[in-house]
Amino acid sequence: MLPFANIAIIGLGLIGSSIAHATRAQMPGARITGFDQDPAVRARATELGFCDDISDSAGAAVIDADLVMLCVPVGAMASTAADIGADLPADAVISDVGSSKASVIAALTEVLPEARIIPAHPVAGTEHSGPDAGFATLFQDRWCILTPPETAVKADIEKVRAFWEKLGANIEIMDAKHHDLVLAVTSHLPHLIAYTIVGTASDLEDVTRSEVIKYSAGGFRDFTRIAASDPTMWRDVFMSNKDAVLEMLQRFSEDLTALQRAIRWDKGDELFDLFTKTRAIRRRIIEEGQDDAAPDFGRHHE
Repeated sequence: MLPFANIAIIGLGLIGSSIAHATRAQMPGARITGFDQDPAVRARATELGFCDDISDSAGAAVIDADLVMLCVPVGAMASTAADIGADLPADAVISDVGSSKASVIAALTEVLPEARIIPAHPVAGTEHSGPDAGFATLFQDRWCILTPPETAVKADIEKVRAFWEKLGANIEIMDAKHHDLVLAVTSHLPHLIAYTIVGTASDLEDVTRSEVIKYSAGGFRDFTRIAASDPTMWRDVFMSNKDAVLEMLQRFSEDLTALQRAIRWDKGDELFDLFTKTRAIRRRIIEEGQDDAAPDFGRHHE
């Protein structure tokens, strides 16, 4: 039995198009209607054919939906909700894929106070964006975190859980504020560091940009992959989750200062102990299936 029969996907970039591909593969009986604000993206999505229909407006996309998936930057949640409000069926469940959750719940609840909102965050992605970047196995064995508000109906939560499980994801349910703190550590701060390191390398006066590119070692290349992520999405993430990010950034700054002192005063034992601890964390990540030695988690794009 399908958890949802008519799915509207608003935003057809990497995540939105991957949801469509995965739904086609795992729930072939479901009907998928898509919409994107960019006419060029709508045209390309039509060419790629991963939706049954591409609407000319957000409202038209949701008219018959029992699940509306908002795959837009978190800063656009309120305006997107306003665009669909007049056409949203009363029994439709609204979900999203945003990387920060407390702000999303606040924005959607303010604009659509009667809506059945079950926010979600699939912890999956690549540095690529746009409708061509999507593929059906993006969510396979990745975590999807649901952050339902206290007023959420249990049946709606279970249907959204079942939807993501059919796409191959593992499910965790979490309080929205706790989610934002956890993701500030595991995702948002690493992206901020990557943007900073790549920007610093680009601005060095004594090292040419061509040398930075030509002699990039593996570590720097990993940072450039992260720093190539969608700029609109990550601008909105940092603005919407600023308190948690600033808290983690302060903690990181203190730890970085301690590391700086260890290097300055030749405290090799402190460095060795830290590097041993972080190496063990890397092993645990691989053991728990959250990474793979092969590129891109060893996934084959389908």
